[in-house]
Amino acid sequence: MTRWTRRLPLIAALLGIAFALPAQAEEADDPWPGLVQDIFNNRAMNDGSAVIGIEMPYRAEDAAIVPVTLRSKLSPADGRRIRSITLVIDRNPAPMAAKFELGADANVTEISTRVRVNNYTDVHAVAELSDGQLYVSKVYVKASGGCSAPAGKNAEEAQSRLGKMRYRQFAREEAQASRIREAQIMIGHPNNSGLQMDQVTQLYIPAFFVNQLKLTQDDSLVLSMEGGISISEDPNLRFTYVSNGAKRFRAEAKDTDGHVFRNEWDVEKPGT
Repeated sequence: MTRWTRRLPLIAALLGIAFALPAQAEEADDPWPGLVQDIFNNRAMNDGSAVIGIEMPYRAEDAAIVPVTLRSKLSPADGRRIRSITLVIDRNPAPMAAKFELGADANVTEISTRVRVNNYTDVHAVAELSDGQLYVSKVYVKASGGCSAPAGKNAEEAQSRLGKMRYRQFAREEAQASRIREAQIMIGHPNNSGLQMDQVTQLYIPAFFVNQLKLTQDDSLVLSMEGGISISEDPNLRFTYVSNGAKRFRAEAKDTDGHVFRNEWDVEKPGT
């Protein structure tokens, strides 16, 4: 046996330790257990693979506007319904990106929006069902710097569009028979994260974002959102719901400076 051969077991052992340490360090640094305690009061988390789907790009093209889609995976025969969905971006400065409350009769099955991602991170979707249990799914996203990325619009342009809303509907083949609608709400707002720097003054721009949004068909809740700094500039929600025959669709949004924005549209003639 050569000297090199005799050393192979030692080298293998050392390499094993070297490769194991980063994995152990990453596992030890996992913020999720602490977030379960802080956000969900340490409630039990069940496997959500058959309950809630979360779709995001593995590698984001732009960390300031990363698309995310949350989708119910409950079968029509399941007697339960999703009451709320909480979106958590684990390694963002404020991890709870948004919490969506779903109307009892609106049957919202899909929500899409755009978020900021500040570091390579797990992103969790936690659904609370009508049985009172929490179900979680996750994806991993490679993106960085989204929360501190400069705004896409200058201050004057952002101010001129502040609170302006648009409502759109999209045609669906099954809509006529099932009354399923697919719609989109867009709100003009800088949604400043508090981590962006003014390029002229070199001072941080104070946090200023839409923190509440409520959508109704007439007075019946479709969905509401409690938002944070992780929601991208000009908040944008696309979602499905079941029409109750209402003639008007209404939106009310509030921001962290106390502004209240309201608008409503004829369901059959959506637009600005």
